Amino acid sequence: MFGLEALDLARIQFAFTISFHILFPAITIGLASYLAVLEGLWLKTHNDTYRDLYHFWSKIFAVNFGMGVVSGLVMAYQFGTNWSRFSDFAGSVTGPLLTYEVLTAFFLEAGFLGVMLFGWNKVGRKLHFFATVMVAIGTLISTFWILASNSWMQTPQGYEIVNGQVIPVDWLAIIFNPSFPYRLLHMSTAAFVATAFFVGSSAAWHLLRGKDNPAIRTMLSMAMWMALIVAPIQAVIGDFHGVNTLKHQPAKIAAIEGHWENVGDEPTPLILFGWPDMKAEKTRFAVEIPYLGSLILTHTLDKQVPALKEFAPEDRPNSTIVFWSFRIMVGLGVLMIFTGLWSLWLRKRDKLYTSRPFLYLALWMGPSGLVAILAGWFTTEIGRQPWVVYGLMRTADASSGHSFVQMSITLIMFVVVYFALFGAGLGYMMRLVRKGPKIDEGKETNEGGPGQQRTPARPLSAADDDNGEGEYSRSLNKEI
Repeated sequence: MFGLEALDLARIQFAFTISFHILFPAITIGLASYLAVLEGLWLKTHNDTYRDLYHFWSKIFAVNFGMGVVSGLVMAYQFGTNWSRFSDFAGSVTGPLLTYEVLTAFFLEAGFLGVMLFGWNKVGRKLHFFATVMVAIGTLISTFWILASNSWMQTPQGYEIVNGQVIPVDWLAIIFNPSFPYRLLHMSTAAFVATAFFVGSSAAWHLLRGKDNPAIRTMLSMAMWMALIVAPIQAVIGDFHGVNTLKHQPAKIAAIEGHWENVGDEPTPLILFGWPDMKAEKTRFAVEIPYLGSLILTHTLDKQVPALKEFAPEDRPNSTIVFWSFRIMVGLGVLMIFTGLWSLWLRKRDKLYTSRPFLYLALWMGPSGLVAILAGWFTTEIGRQPWVVYGLMRTADASSGHSFVQMSITLIMFVVVYFALFGAGLGYMMRLVRKGPKIDEGKETNEGGPGQQRTPARPLSAADDDNGEGEYSRSLNKEI
């Protein structure tokens, strides 16, 4: 079907499931830190706006966290079901790294999550804030181990191959492999930026519909400060990451640039747009800027960038895909920087909350961070092909060897179940966003008794109807 083989379907299935999954951890990472900041500001200033925002976004965090955990379990199973040869070859490295993630990050998050979500008015303020901070730290520790594992697959070191299996010899070298610091910073920062635009978009939605209060304005203000500061930093990190990739994965860079061959000693141009043709071995309709490719990637005006024709055809990534996925990521990044600068200009003129053109831009930029993350992951993973462990094991040698029929059935089942299950979850989460923060949400009370805040009958009934959490609890129970 469509010229696809069982291996292609296995890759599509993994790409589909990880694309769904990565959306949830990205928002979880950003929202956890955002919640810690909100609670810290509330404790410091006693401004109830921060408390109301904390309770509003903690509901969304809870739903998002649950979907992230469920979708993440599937990823671990696929290593054994569809990629067993990879697990047999490199499991001695990836297995412990994922175990460390569970033993540190997941246990830390799970240990304090209950206190964070249900401990308001039941533990001291400082203890509750400590629990929120621990959950935020847990999400970053999780990112650390996941990126260590994936980065090792991109730039492996600290190993020996014995009897066809990878044997770890230096765990520090394995964890802190050459691409790890750049990819960890790039992904973590991307999560913060994506969350900022998610929060800013929800604020813009409410402002455009006439719901203007201190909580909504604070949401937009904090989101735009984050965009203004962090989006340019992300661009700088991306530049360092690109230089590192040029050193360790030059074929990936050549594919990203759609650069097929160097001409004499001429510097490499930057191809802004075009259509890389893998069969014809050229980029059609190329729009080039002389010297700029060399300047961006080598930071000189005379050095050349490696070209795709310098690599054997079987060792070349699919330039057609990564060329455009990279440009989608960069294009959205430029729009993020522009949005942050525009917000600063409007802020100085006291029009940040009233400029409808800007609010519409902020609204439509809501999913931009998540789309950029997906485009970035497509670039880095497809750009690694044809290797599953760069330079050591080809993707074709890593699969379990299931039949085309088996992979077709499971892929269809994944698509149906994922859209039904996570579609409902995302829809519910967006309904929470549309409700917006409520004033005096989470206000302390000394009331007790069954179903009251101090002695809940069950965790999800820990808040009464006055602050909106009773309605949330019933809705969540209904969804479950």
